[in-house]
Amino acid sequence: MSVARSIDPDQIGFDPARLARIDEHFGRYVDDGRLAGWQAVVTRRGEVVHSATYGLRDREAGLPVEPDTLWRIYSMTKPVTSVAAMMLWEEGRFELTDEISRWLPEFADVRVYAKGSTLKPYTVPAVEPIRVWHLLTHTAGLTYGFMQTSVVDGLYRAAGYDLYPPADVDLAGACAAIARLPLLFQPGTAWGYSVATDVLGRLVEVVSGQSLDAFLADRIFRPLGMTDTHWYVDDEATSRLAALYAPDPRTGQAMRYDQLGALAHQKPTFLSGGGGLICSAADYHRFTQMLLRGGELDGVRLLGSRTVRFMTRNHLPGGQDLGALSTGGFAESIFDGVGFGLGFAVVQDPIPSRVPSSVGEYYWGGVASTAFWIDPVEEITALFFTQLMPSSTHPIRPQLRQLVYSALVD
Repeated sequence: MSVARSIDPDQIGFDPARLARIDEHFGRYVDDGRLAGWQAVVTRRGEVVHSATYGLRDREAGLPVEPDTLWRIYSMTKPVTSVAAMMLWEEGRFELTDEISRWLPEFADVRVYAKGSTLKPYTVPAVEPIRVWHLLTHTAGLTYGFMQTSVVDGLYRAAGYDLYPPADVDLAGACAAIARLPLLFQPGTAWGYSVATDVLGRLVEVVSGQSLDAFLADRIFRPLGMTDTHWYVDDEATSRLAALYAPDPRTGQAMRYDQLGALAHQKPTFLSGGGGLICSAADYHRFTQMLLRGGELDGVRLLGSRTVRFMTRNHLPGGQDLGALSTGGFAESIFDGVGFGLGFAVVQDPIPSRVPSSVGEYYWGGVASTAFWIDPVEEITALFFTQLMPSSTHPIRPQLRQLVYSALVD
């Protein structure tokens, strides 16, 4: 399955010549070696107005990006896991204010880092338990080892939790280990990008009685027709998977990164609800269209429309933005004027970013420079796929917004 243009752009407010600037601009990224290849899809009112591929999915093998190329989407998994959790919430299986220790007892007596070093940290009891909404909004006090900006990050790495957990640890084991580590801050008092969505995935498992992969397949992927979304690629799909790259520190050229990229060919022990999926553009297009349509696509309803609206409002304490609440360990999103909902960053005011967008637009991306956003005001979705780590290497996301919104002329 692929995503082809379904309407002339000028019929719904886009200038085709201006949309072509997307290809010209990001084509230069490939031509000068910064990226190996990419794929982009832009829609409005459910119609595809621009769909393009450029460059190579595997530069060393000379294989071009095709419409059905598979991409590691990393943290674009988070919105999928968040939707799964909210499907259970809609069934009354839990409340957002419930303490997660009700299902994950290892989190019953968490402690919070106060001072000290990785060798001798001093912690205090949490004054507020971790609740479900804390996981969805990254306000639980959890972190990522790869951040490398705090003592708590160092404690994660010392315990074997960097970008991935130890190779033999499953989701349940990872959550048990993470619960023994101190929190970065008191739950509900700050925003810190973290393993919270992995813990949320474990919550989905315990509440539903299914493994996370089974739940997502049964309740989201099959109903939506997302036939190319998996946790790893088998022999049949291997040739469709784009290679992973990282910038050469001396030249800035994209260099193959098989040390990490090879993991996509192995069935994972750890089902990362925060970053484990591999997907095609067509599949993620269907996921974003479901959200744009208020939880329904082609007669299949995953969420109620009010639930989607609720998820995509700012849930940060006091209505504050990320600029006010972020702990500073994550720098791949503009913080000022951006809040956070239940699984998505949410634009409150586009002016601080100096990039056009609509109030209420929601989005996220992945560490290999993939990105998406959904604009319910203009009824736009935009998707961009490539495989370059980290995503902070180039300003791809603001540039894509710049190019898309400047092509909207109605």
